[in-house]
Amino acid sequence: MNPSKVILTVTAHPDDEVLGFGGTSYALSKKGYTVFNLILSGQVDARQHRPNVDDLHRHTANAQEIIGAEKPILGPFPNIKFNTVPHLDLVQFIEKYIEEIQPDYVFTHHPYDLNNDHYHTSKACQAAIRLFQRKPVKPISGFYFMEILSSTDWAFPVDGQNFTPTAFWEIGEEGVQKKIEALRCYEGVMRDFPHPRSEEILKGLAAYRGGQAGLKYAEGFQVVFQQNIF
Repeated sequence: MNPSKVILTVTAHPDDEVLGFGGTSYALSKKGYTVFNLILSGQVDARQHRPNVDDLHRHTANAQEIIGAEKPILGPFPNIKFNTVPHLDLVQFIEKYIEEIQPDYVFTHHPYDLNNDHYHTSKACQAAIRLFQRKPVKPISGFYFMEILSSTDWAFPVDGQNFTPTAFWEIGEEGVQKKIEALRCYEGVMRDFPHPRSEEILKGLAAYRGGQAGLKYAEGFQVVFQQNIF
């Protein structure tokens, strides 16, 4: 990846963008990258103990500021009901922002996450990133799956299709702390240990992913598509 490039994450719910990419967003934004987070269910209306919409949007905006991302893009799709939305509607909504933002790199959910909204987000995003092969927009240089604690890690093995990190980005201890700080912006998201969304597990996963790649704390991603490997 080269500084000054544009990154787009496409996630289902507010907090997914921080769980999957928060530390990397912080680290890359400090290097000059521009990060946009497209969140398809901006109101996450089925979430238990969710604050009112105005407060939720304020929490979301605060989280983006902490991780160095641009103003969040919030979609209208119904929480935990993406299976009721026509696939084409999801694809075209994502394509609209690919055309507008012209990202170099796109990150989204792994399709075998336990959460069904994540599955539909991933499948729609996989179709949408092919837009450059159908219309005159800037080609995508890389497409990656991210991992979301309490969803990716809770998925049952299915024909060997579970998340397997093949790329890593060093976020350092500061990146871990910024990720945790951003998650705390979201009311009711952080939990006590040993829940996966506890501070201990978040820091432990970053240490483990860093150890896999010889880095001081990292987030891991699965490479799906990448141009010009060398």
